[in-house]
Amino acid sequence: MLKWLWLSVLVLMLDQASKLLVDASFQLYESLPLMPYFNLTYARNTGAAFSFLSDAGGWQRWLFAGLAVVMSSFIGLWLKRLQAHETLMAVSLSLVLGGAIGNLIDRVAYGYVIDFLDVYYDSWHWPAFNIADSAICVGVALMLLDGFKADRNKQSGF
Repeated sequence: MLKWLWLSVLVLMLDQASKLLVDASFQLYESLPLMPYFNLTYARNTGAAFSFLSDAGGWQRWLFAGLAVVMSSFIGLWLKRLQAHETLMAVSLSLVLGGAIGNLIDRVAYGYVIDFLDVYYDSWHWPAFNIADSAICVGVALMLLDGFKADRNKQSGF
């Protein structure tokens, strides 16, 4: 199922290109309203999801980079071992892999991850995120869907 790696490469290219564009076009924390409830807002995240450990002093950069390398290797092996009929799992793993590598590149190159997608309601803002984060979330959601689908097929005898 390594034939799905093109999807990882696509996610990686879109992620890195969008981050470079935002970095070149915006000042840090600059915001551009695009539509109600959605802005482009340049932010830097030195932590993990939802800025977890963002103020830990710098060691978290290498912890999260190491975890991304380990998990990307694990996902690559998982992809390699999938059977031809496991298409949905291959797509989900490819999305997660592309996103993980996209954020890994930022973390190693800059010491932070560039975020810019800002969803909000009234004065409540969801933490800013990027294309890599989106691909990871969609990939995990598809993985869960695949798991539920497999459970349903087992229960019905297929």
